[in-house]
Amino acid sequence: MPSSDPTPPSRAAEAVDDAGPRRAHVAWGPELLGYDFGPGHPMAPTRLDLTMRLVRDLGLLDGAEVDVVGPAPADDAVLALVHDAAYVAAVRAASDHGTTDPHRGLGTEDDPVFPGMHEAAARIVGGSCAAADAIASGAARHAVNIAGGMHHAKPGAASGFCVYNDAAVAIRRLRAQGVGRVAYVDLDAHHGDGVEEVFWDDPDVLTVSVHQSGATLFPGTGHPTDVGGPGAEGSAVNVALPRRTDGARWLRAVDAVVPPVLRAFRPDVLVTQHGCDAHGDDPLSDLDVSVAAQRTAAARMHGLAHELTDGRWLALGGGGYAIARVVPLVWSAVVGEVVHAPVAADRELPAAWRELVADVAGYDAPPSFGPDVAWRPWAAGFDPDDAVDRAVLATRRAVFPHLGLDPHFD
Repeated sequence: MPSSDPTPPSRAAEAVDDAGPRRAHVAWGPELLGYDFGPGHPMAPTRLDLTMRLVRDLGLLDGAEVDVVGPAPADDAVLALVHDAAYVAAVRAASDHGTTDPHRGLGTEDDPVFPGMHEAAARIVGGSCAAADAIASGAARHAVNIAGGMHHAKPGAASGFCVYNDAAVAIRRLRAQGVGRVAYVDLDAHHGDGVEEVFWDDPDVLTVSVHQSGATLFPGTGHPTDVGGPGAEGSAVNVALPRRTDGARWLRAVDAVVPPVLRAFRPDVLVTQHGCDAHGDDPLSDLDVSVAAQRTAAARMHGLAHELTDGRWLALGGGGYAIARVVPLVWSAVVGEVVHAPVAADRELPAAWRELVADVAGYDAPPSFGPDVAWRPWAAGFDPDDAVDRAVLATRRAVFPHLGLDPHFD
């Protein structure tokens, strides 16, 4: 892979021409705040609330070509695109009766059960699938669900705060509606293991994960030599970074791997996951990637969508547990890219929103998004003394030949 023959145009590719080039679908409604594991759990719904309040205060949803759509819960037939029926039944039992099932990850420290768990998790899936439908039908070019990105959930088990895997379900939904090839890029600090597992043997779905090495962080997977199953070699790409990788070197790693593999794969739709727990203030990772670097990465994904998929792009949220100083800034920047109203470097944050943060979180929010970060592109040359460069080269050596790329020059 890839084939030397041009990829046939999908029905989605034909239909999307009916959409305006700037039409954007934003999945959001206050019901999404119901995904709540309880007090003290890192995945606090406050992070979503503060993000969308900032998005509105910045005027990012004011454009005439922005559709804000409140998602309904996905039904069992949609969940069955990825999840086992017995697992969905176990989630319902946990949701309705408090029944724990540790074998299926339900009732663990990471994924405690709560009333309404099934509906809350299924609503996230519904939001991502409605966004995927908008892209596949041609109703929108770009779409975003910041509540989505639940990339750890497995077909038969909850994992890592994730009950249902909306990213994998949305990709299956796109494929079912005629999309030929889907590329998934995961920028979360934690390996996108659930999505990779679902598509491990599928040569028409590319999964790319840029994450802290599994040798030092949950879930312990995502090694450079993990490149996909038999017949699908090169469909899984893993960049496993050392602790304390900063924003400049993280952007260099993204630049070294993501654009070349996407260009080789030639996707029809791009799906990206923007977990922002790679930030230095995040309590659940050991990376040091600034808001500015993550904002730059979102802009890069946007640009690649226009370059490679005629703008067909679905962006998702994910992890991120610095709920006021980081998450709202990174995800509002993602929304800004999706609605073609990118937030500028050093843009001041609205005073009313900063006052809200002080009231809710008890500390001051940053005054602005912060300046752009300078970084050195991969083409500037390999540094054998740099641990990040060595990690990047390990990935390129493992996967690039499967994609017809030269690990040293492409």
